[in-house]
Amino acid sequence: MKLHYMGRYNLDPENLPHGEHMPGAVPFREPEDTKKLSLIATAVSLMLVIIFGEPVLMRGADYWADPQLMLGCAASLLALLPHEFLHAICFKGDVYLYTNLKQGMLFVTGPETMSKWRFIFMSLLPNIVFGFIPYVLWMIFPDLVFLAVFGALNISSGAGDYINVFNGLTQMPGGSRTYIYGMHSFWYMPGKE
Repeated sequence: MKLHYMGRYNLDPENLPHGEHMPGAVPFREPEDTKKLSLIATAVSLMLVIIFGEPVLMRGADYWADPQLMLGCAASLLALLPHEFLHAICFKGDVYLYTNLKQGMLFVTGPETMSKWRFIFMSLLPNIVFGFIPYVLWMIFPDLVFLAVFGALNISSGAGDYINVFNGLTQMPGGSRTYIYGMHSFWYMPGKE
């Protein structure tokens, strides 16, 4: 993996690195408009904050006064860049990091193809490391409020990743491969290129 920092993403998918389209490649069924996809991801994220935040808040008023709560919030913001690095290490070749903080965007992309299961693993890895593992640890050690807040916020920040996982699981047949072209993912069957 070789990571390239590309700077601010100007919202033009034509400026993203592109590989070649594979013959017979099928685009994922997802909104063409990135604003619509962003709205869906935001709705999923809010739902996840409620689902995973509610058990934390139901622990009692002492949690609201605990400084670990604010530390967990701050640390979850600091985890955004390492989140993208964990996606990046799942690529074998060149991977490109873009930012557009005004639009709330921070993402990596690469033109290589990958198996369905590597795509799903790549999508989930940061959410497992920064979200689910700390959250489960908090369930074991409930005094560690930091882990609860950090985990819950990182679980919710992976909403776009969960959409990719859902698309991969429901749209890609066994043995297929996927690649990112612009802001969209495609799948194809090897041997039919």
